[in-house]
Amino acid sequence: MTRPLRFIKVNTVKEVLNKGKAAIGATASLKSPVEFLADAGYDFLLFDTQHSAVEIKELQYQLQAMKGKRASPIIRVGENRQDQICYALDIGARGIIVPMVNTKKETEDMVQWCKYPPMGKRSSAGPRGEWGEFENYREYMDRFNEECVVIPMIETMPSLGNMEDILSVPGIDVLLVGPSDLSINLGIPLDYHNPKYQSTLDKIASACEDAGVVPGMYFIPGRQDPSNFVDRGFKFFTLPWNKWATTGVQDGLASVKR
Repeated sequence: MTRPLRFIKVNTVKEVLNKGKAAIGATASLKSPVEFLADAGYDFLLFDTQHSAVEIKELQYQLQAMKGKRASPIIRVGENRQDQICYALDIGARGIIVPMVNTKKETEDMVQWCKYPPMGKRSSAGPRGEWGEFENYREYMDRFNEECVVIPMIETMPSLGNMEDILSVPGIDVLLVGPSDLSINLGIPLDYHNPKYQSTLDKIASACEDAGVVPGMYFIPGRQDPSNFVDRGFKFFTLPWNKWATTGVQDGLASVKR
């Protein structure tokens, strides 16, 4: 691909995953201090519009506040719809999470709606987000198609049954476990230490490895060690920041003589 006229680091998540490292993010909302979080060391900030009252277009200011910072903005849309994916990408998301993806066809639709032609069917509204400056529009679209992170969620019995077919779809980067819904659909609600739950995670990790797709966790459940999940292959997940921030402030204040 032609190097853009103004080359910038486009997507930290892609960069980290391509190195075989774990991409670690934090969840954020309309009231989150994204200017701080986006340069605090996280690889991405995840904005959820499935289980919140926030409309996708309301997030535009938050994504603009992340401009030039380390973390990549990723949006979870409410459902697998072309318009929702379009809105999220048009305000600058560098990755899309779609919940409750159950079939190969749904996965194909998701990829198509995320990518510009000829890889997909995304409608063009001009360059959106930070992708660099290019000599022509084709170069911009190719750059976007290469760098946008596509993340379907696996959290239902149908999705487990169709997992290999879902993973066979070109263009997906991460297969993301919805920990709560997965446990509920396995018949063991929130019992994250249950052998049935743990063996299902191992099956997901193994299938992802075979397909060359990164397995991920929306969050690390049940106060379990994130490093253990990395050892099992799960290299995309969120971790809470509030306690760490509080500890940092407390440590700073403790260093001051009063």
